[in-house]
Amino acid sequence: MFQKTRLQLTLLNSIVFIVLIAILSRTIYFYTEDQIYKDVNDSLIKDYRSFNNGGMPGGRPQGEFLLGPGPSVIVWGPDETIIEPRLSVDHFFKVNEQQFFPETFDEIEEISVNGYTYRALSTQVDTEYGEMTVQFIRNVDTEKEMLDRLLLILFVGGGIGSLVAVGAGYLLAGRALIPIKKSWDQQQQFVSDASHEIRTPLAVIQSRADLLFQSPNATIEEKAVDISIISKEVRRLNKLVNGLLTLTRTDSNQMEVKKSNFFLDDLLIDIVEQYTDIASFQEKSIISHAPEQVVFHGDKERIHQLLVILVDNAMKFTEEGGEITLSCIKNASSIILTVEDNGKGIPQEELPLIFNRFYQVEQSRSANEGSGLGLSIAKWIVNTHQGNIKVTSEQNERTRFEITFPRNQRKN
Repeated sequence: MFQKTRLQLTLLNSIVFIVLIAILSRTIYFYTEDQIYKDVNDSLIKDYRSFNNGGMPGGRPQGEFLLGPGPSVIVWGPDETIIEPRLSVDHFFKVNEQQFFPETFDEIEEISVNGYTYRALSTQVDTEYGEMTVQFIRNVDTEKEMLDRLLLILFVGGGIGSLVAVGAGYLLAGRALIPIKKSWDQQQQFVSDASHEIRTPLAVIQSRADLLFQSPNATIEEKAVDISIISKEVRRLNKLVNGLLTLTRTDSNQMEVKKSNFFLDDLLIDIVEQYTDIASFQEKSIISHAPEQVVFHGDKERIHQLLVILVDNAMKFTEEGGEITLSCIKNASSIILTVEDNGKGIPQEELPLIFNRFYQVEQSRSANEGSGLGLSIAKWIVNTHQGNIKVTSEQNERTRFEITFPRNQRKN
């Protein structure tokens, strides 16, 4: 699929380059032609105007109608034959008399005869002998040769440029497709991972439901285990779907972020109160530490979600007797929020991967099932608030998530 798209982009890029080369070549050629012929045209027009103002052709004395290197003058009789200058029958002009006779009058024309090129400006005059034609003419072989050479250079250069354009177009198309292909691969991986994560709870729900149908006369108490497992998997599936919906909306910039000022230290206290009973039941402790009030400008609901994600992870990986600490401090330029626990820790080689979607630390999969989406959502929330999140961990000792927010956020 991408190869076909790359070829289409190459064709499009090549056409654009070739058209630009053609326009540039045409512009260069016609500009050069205009400059080369400027002196020739000016000399012809000068003699033409002088004659029309009553002077002799070319400002020459009577009878001096020579065919020289400069503008020459030819006088044609009513029978369209050359009467001045007087030429022998084998003279080049006399031999090609019909080809030299002007086709247009009072405007410059180009005449080509046997490989020679001339530019001429002619006018007609009524005399007592009939209608005469006065032609001012000049050889432009040198100028024509220069233009022909320029045309060849432009043609060859245009051909080489077109080949280069095709090659460059192919390379540019390849580079342009890199982020698209990467995004496509990520999307495919996302769909694959999502399907896998959804399939697991659905399979459990279906198998347990089938067991219930096999004992239609059983009481709820007798099937409490199956019902409990179905309920657990439904909650897990609901959490997964909500996470997927959140990430989908963040990818398409549909997730609204409503920022306002609130006390971050008070939010930490609320989170601690929310988890105190759960932590006590699991024989763990959770505390907050905020030495002073911290006013934070952000989306309170999203920051709350961020803290819940981090505390949930800390609760999962902290064993009985462990402690979870939430803290926030501020300095001149930043607000620093931390969530730290003294639980199992994360292997160093897995630290760079924990924010990837659907990624779960291997040691946690069996005991603590999750969707692997929480930290991806957490990172999005941090990025939305122009912050930075980093994690440090020592196995079987501690894990620390540190989030740094700028005190003065740029307006989005």
